Amino acid sequence: MDIMQTSDSSHHGIVENSPYRTPYGRHVESGNLGGSWYFSRKEIEENSLSRKDGIDLKESYLRKSYCTFLQDFGMRLKVPQVTIATAIVFCHRFFLRQSHAKNDRLTIATVCMFLAGKVEETPRPLKDVVLISYEIIHKKDPAAVARIKQKEVYEQQKELILIGERAVLITLGFDMNVHHPYKPLVEAIKKFKVAQNALAQVAWNFVNDGRRNFPCCEVPQSQASIRW
Repeated sequence: MDIMQTSDSSHHGIVENSPYRTPYGRHVESGNLGGSWYFSRKEIEENSLSRKDGIDLKESYLRKSYCTFLQDFGMRLKVPQVTIATAIVFCHRFFLRQSHAKNDRLTIATVCMFLAGKVEETPRPLKDVVLISYEIIHKKDPAAVARIKQKEVYEQQKELILIGERAVLITLGFDMNVHHPYKPLVEAIKKFKVAQNALAQVAWNFVNDGRRNFPCCEVPQSQASIRW
């Protein structure tokens, strides 16, 4: 799957005085989706707070860009693929109940990776999370590496992540349960003895690519449900 990169990192992610910084103390906007993670495509589209805020076709691009960021971020942090997948799921869930127009996606993605590390028992130090995230977001800025090492800048970014952590937890209703398809996929590969077959790689890629979109069943709403 072709994942588009963020075009201008200076306007996305954890940035000083960002116009997209969320007033995290406000009431969580959950729309009409309720407390479940089972939705039809119709429910997702009709209740998208981002679309209500004027973000329509661009929503797909924003989703792909934070998935690309998380994949790169996770590799730099040297966490397992399952941790990256969990971070992606957390991010998808967050933006089901919040708007892209009011929440910076790369800030939220950074928080989701920090949380995913804890949930999957592959935690990374907050300092590493802050430094590496900042460097990736500002990769076009040669001065970024030196700037984030300044105490004032670092402390500001650290505080933003800690505030964001509370916002993500509240938005997700403290539901950290994620059921990934990796284990049953591995079992199926072993059962059918196709570990060395190209089919196994195709299946693995399909699972990873599927996490980068809102997975929903395009069948009648009464029959449509999928769990992230």
